[in-house]
Amino acid sequence: MDNYLQDFEGGRPPRRPFGLMRTLVLCLCCAVVSAAISWSMCSTMLDGQSANAAPSSQDNNAVTQSAAVTQADENAISVGEQVSPAVVFISNIQNVQTFMNYYGWGNSTGVEAVASTGSGVIYSADGYIITNNHVVAGAEKISVTLYNGDSYIAEVVGTDERTDLAVIKIEPDEKLTVAKFGDSSELVVGETAIAIGNPGGENFANSLTKGVISGLNRSVTTSEGTVLTVVQTDAAINPGNSGGALCNAEGEVIGINTVKISMTGYEGMGFAIPSNDVLKICGELMSNGKIARPALGVNILADVTPQVAYYNNLSVDYGVLVAPASGSMAEKAGMKTYDIIVGIDGDEISTYSELQDKIFAHNIGDKVEVKVVRGDETLNFTVTLQELEE
Repeated sequence: MDNYLQDFEGGRPPRRPFGLMRTLVLCLCCAVVSAAISWSMCSTMLDGQSANAAPSSQDNNAVTQSAAVTQADENAISVGEQVSPAVVFISNIQNVQTFMNYYGWGNSTGVEAVASTGSGVIYSADGYIITNNHVVAGAEKISVTLYNGDSYIAEVVGTDERTDLAVIKIEPDEKLTVAKFGDSSELVVGETAIAIGNPGGENFANSLTKGVISGLNRSVTTSEGTVLTVVQTDAAINPGNSGGALCNAEGEVIGINTVKISMTGYEGMGFAIPSNDVLKICGELMSNGKIARPALGVNILADVTPQVAYYNNLSVDYGVLVAPASGSMAEKAGMKTYDIIVGIDGDEISTYSELQDKIFAHNIGDKVEVKVVRGDETLNFTVTLQELEE
């Protein structure tokens, strides 16, 4: 071995062996340093790629959602600024019998007090205001407070209990802000709905709530027994909102808030009279002070159901059991008490609501073909519609 090293090193003295342990330590140090340098370079490259990378789809969704919420908020704010000045606070003032009055110790005329409050929508700059009939019903005086705080005593122009609509009039000192009405026939389930009114009285005046149109052409019966065809919304509607505005995202009034379901277990079920019906009814109220409707001239006894038919041994299980009013056109045509109306102009009639809708689609003086069941007979009568007596 010594001869081999001498020949290889050119005759120089051989070096001292390095040793296995020293070799291993040196290799380990080199590996650590190399790894550290590599990691530093990779980290720099990764940071640069991360900084320049496009946002992920999740990031894009978050940005889009944030923008959509902001836009929705801006729409609601804009509607509030636009419509709120056209919504008024209404106080129904009545004479209230006090304890002392009741026992004859005081003024026998009683005292004036606010019996209830509600909302209204300004229809014209000269002071015509649309509201609900039940907001002004029974009032001795009607006080209207504008958005700016000015108050006026209003006169009733006309009311219609069947549609729960009313028109009142004030004499303002200056031109009023007028609400813009939209086309309720273009409403779509799911679109934005914004309610503006005065829930809970003066303390919560000019409140705005937001939701969506939940349903169209709903039939609801009020506590007074009136059947209304209405728009359903989940925008919060509470006592005091009655007569106020239901708006779309453009700030157009597409309904007059009128009623809600407040039974236990129900939430977010409010209803508004569609704007197209409002304009038609209130236009006639402003022109004539009342609504002239056609009538068949019968008193409604009951809707015929399978249960009613079974217990009364009737030959049909649908229709409307009626009694013609004395001297009415129905009586003159030959109809009798306990006739069951099952058809009008060839269309089947099952309920009073259907009968009412069919008759109200006509004009006073029109002739209609009425199909009735009397015992086991089916009869047909031609009846001239008369004016409905309220």
